[in-house]
Amino acid sequence: MERGKLYICPTPIGNLGDITLRTLEALREADLIAAEDTRHTIKLLNHYEIRKPLTSYHQHNLKEKGRELIEKINKGINIALVSDAGMPGISDPGEELIKAAIDEGIDVVPLPGATASITALVVSGLSTHRFNFYGFLSPKKGERTRELNEIKGYKNTTIIYEAPHRMLELLKDMADILGQRKVSISRELTKRYEETFRGTAAEAVDKFKESGFKGEFVIVVEGNLQEDKVEEVDIEKSLREYIDGGYTKKEAVKLVSEQYNLPKNQVYKKSLEIGR
Repeated sequence: MERGKLYICPTPIGNLGDITLRTLEALREADLIAAEDTRHTIKLLNHYEIRKPLTSYHQHNLKEKGRELIEKINKGINIALVSDAGMPGISDPGEELIKAAIDEGIDVVPLPGATASITALVVSGLSTHRFNFYGFLSPKKGERTRELNEIKGYKNTTIIYEAPHRMLELLKDMADILGQRKVSISRELTKRYEETFRGTAAEAVDKFKESGFKGEFVIVVEGNLQEDKVEEVDIEKSLREYIDGGYTKKEAVKLVSEQYNLPKNQVYKKSLEIGR
């Protein structure tokens, strides 16, 4: 029996017209469509009058359902994988299914299409020569602080995703850590109320506190253009940031040492001056 194939099908990130003709063809010819949220995907299929069986494949069932989908493909069933918006496998459960299919030697067919990260990057006005995709930062302040300090050192432009309910805290942390670094923030991409803000994180706090945080956000951060300058490290300040973020003093010493490539004993001696 000939095995089926796994088709990676990008879906619109906003405007339903974002979808490609090849993706529509793949969805129409698939035996089964695996969707992150079937309630969301059915609206797209109804719009294009596509009648195909749907099954849910999401973060909470990816192991069990992933095995089931691989078995179906091995039995000759062609499956189209979609996410709620954009390219499956980018910051969504599709990554695991794609890896499993590759491990099984299954033919994985990627289709090009809409993706929020690249759309936000090209409209940011920041360098597109080299860039990093970071995805979602940690919801925990201490870990998020560590990640932002890491991003602060990147020479390349960095792309971040964030949900609306966490945007205010993220922007405040960005303002503290990144200072006057340029950022571009896009929301509701390709939709009617699409908007891109360009400025600093502190300016973004004022702007979005007034207008509200609605829609999914893509943040594009300017690279560190001063990377080659010698930076004077305030070890005590960095230690306190980690400790205030919930790390133990021992953990903070290790993180600061790694972050700035400093001898651990030097950072440890400084930590003895901190009361807590």
